[in-house]
Amino acid sequence: MQKPTISIVGTGRMGANMARHLHDSGYAVKALYDINVTAAQELAKELDTKAVTQLADITASAEVILTVVTDDQAMRSICLDPKDNLLMQAEGKTFIHCATLSPAVLVEIEAAAENVGAHSLEACMASSITQAREGTLYLMIGGKEDVFHANKPLLEELSTALRYIGPSGSASKVKALVNMVMNMNTAALAEGLGLGEALGLDLNILRDVFSQTGANSRVLETDFEDMQLRDHECYFSAAHAAKDSGIANALAEAHELNLPLSKATQKQYETLMEKGLGELDKSSIAELTFRSRLA
Repeated sequence: MQKPTISIVGTGRMGANMARHLHDSGYAVKALYDINVTAAQELAKELDTKAVTQLADITASAEVILTVVTDDQAMRSICLDPKDNLLMQAEGKTFIHCATLSPAVLVEIEAAAENVGAHSLEACMASSITQAREGTLYLMIGGKEDVFHANKPLLEELSTALRYIGPSGSASKVKALVNMVMNMNTAALAEGLGLGEALGLDLNILRDVFSQTGANSRVLETDFEDMQLRDHECYFSAAHAAKDSGIANALAEAHELNLPLSKATQKQYETLMEKGLGELDKSSIAELTFRSRLA
């Protein structure tokens, strides 16, 4: 089966590494777009492709367009801006949206795509930069099932775990819950380690005990050392953690549920943003819980 041509909107950490992986896997990456024009141009040079400044040119250049943008506003802008958007002359094209967005926005974008004869999928990623580069993402797919099956080979190229969830909006609901729980676990670990330090405990011993008891979590594996060493190189930013917890909390409010732990976690990440630390990794929440660092 012939591989479809690909263009990508969003050449940040995740989008750029997905582009590199697809290029290395023999897919023709035809064009790149980013509001950071320099980033798109540098990646285009690396992959021997072109960077464009018009979204309509992205759509014209390829059969499948991947989008990896920051938030709902960015998604509406690239798909619905009347001056220039991806849905111009988009009949027969397929759009795969990979960012964590509000479910209602993805439903809206799917309807807009169908109105012009295009297809739309959400491919929510529960992985990070390394997995994007290696093609080992965990992908949760929402949208029409036939569109999913038509694009399954491409999605399998990007992932080692692929799960079709259901209609448009359903995968983003699951992803919101994944990130909500992950963010709460991260905040809880930071508080436990911060208190451990204040009590004069050996954090390495504390880590070992946590790992063998009910305090164990995936976050203990990924974030403990970064919290201990204050190494907050970004794999998943505090700003994204605040946004994603906010999506889950908005869903809860719409269903008249009170989630005090999730709300408190969102507030902690918003505090990091207020301190100008939003682009650090989510592990930087420990900067708010270690007494030695609070000054």
